[in-house]
Amino acid sequence: MGGAAAERLEGLDWPVELDFVDALGAERRVTSSSCSGVRFEDVRPVRSFQWSPGLEHFPGWWWAATTGRHVGYESWLERDHVQALDFDREIMGIASQPFWLRWEGERGWRRHAPDYFARRVDGTGVVVDVRADDRIEDRDAEAFAVTARLCALVGWEFRRVGEIDPVLRANVRWLSRYRHPRCAGRSEVGDRLREVFVSPAPLLAGAEEVGDRLAVLPALFHLMWQCELIADLEQERLGPATLVRAAWPQGGRR
Repeated sequence: MGGAAAERLEGLDWPVELDFVDALGAERRVTSSSCSGVRFEDVRPVRSFQWSPGLEHFPGWWWAATTGRHVGYESWLERDHVQALDFDREIMGIASQPFWLRWEGERGWRRHAPDYFARRVDGTGVVVDVRADDRIEDRDAEAFAVTARLCALVGWEFRRVGEIDPVLRANVRWLSRYRHPRCAGRSEVGDRLREVFVSPAPLLAGAEEVGDRLAVLPALFHLMWQCELIADLEQERLGPATLVRAAWPQGGRR
């Protein structure tokens, strides 16, 4: 934000208010000073995800393996980021459009709904706003700054995110096809894959060492989605020669 906008932010009256819809569908309101105990990862979206002809965005629902529930998105870019949250093993809960943050701006009351709230396994919160770098206007910048200030006061992390690296995005999207537990296959296949990839080995050669590739590859990709088997997903797209290895020594599974 510019200097004038920053001064307005510093002049805001805190605490500010958060409106949300709890897991039972009841509308509730808390202040920023009392919101840290709310399980925002379980709330319902404060606005609906609807599609109609002529819209430039593409809303939808993502089935999150992390929670077994659907999470809404309003664009393909948001879908990419909810995929990334679902892939992150440090995340245990995700909710979309978790609350309206209300504050009094220069021209009266304003409100902003962040795109996602995520809960880490250590209990800390992450608030995510998805917006491409070239699409941030002054009003957006003010909303993001107020949200970041709220997060700093509450002890949450705030992320304003844009485009994801295309290689990483493609790899996570591919692995996401195998996120459902049914892709794990028989337990002995998973155990054998962990043994084969104790040391780095090419993806396809390692899979064929375990058995028929058509039966083994879904289990391999599922273990990669679970981050039990890992590869460098940022350097190149997954392929037969991609080096894959177990995330921890045999016998040391989390």
